[in-house]
Amino acid sequence: MLFEEGLDNVFERHRLLGEAVRRAVSVWAEGQVLSFNIAEASERSDTVTTVLVSGDHDPARLHRYCKEKCGVVLGVGIGELQGEAFRIAHMGHVNAPMILGTLGVIEVGLTALEIPHGKGGTDAAIAWLGESVRP
Repeated sequence: MLFEEGLDNVFERHRLLGEAVRRAVSVWAEGQVLSFNIAEASERSDTVTTVLVSGDHDPARLHRYCKEKCGVVLGVGIGELQGEAFRIAHMGHVNAPMILGTLGVIEVGLTALEIPHGKGGTDAAIAWLGESVRP
């Protein structure tokens, strides 16, 4: 599958999807509960984004909501971030509809669980992809 798509195309897809996720998380971070695990933007990965959850908010609640109510499984915080973060993968056999669906479910979960967040993260990802993926 990789060779059929072409490695340059695969890397570009990962870059675009990673930036779409980062655009969403940037908006959500305006609520001052969610933040990036990697503070320096230039050091963030095109393969996975780890989102820290602060305050009295338990990322396991969001993880459970997304899985049980919407059928979307988020990655959990690993190592020292266990119980403090969730992860969004954007590499491998992943495409824009999958990422946008995941971001939409997260935003639904944030709203349903009353976790403070900036509104319109999924819209920011859509706008980025619309500007960046041309015919």
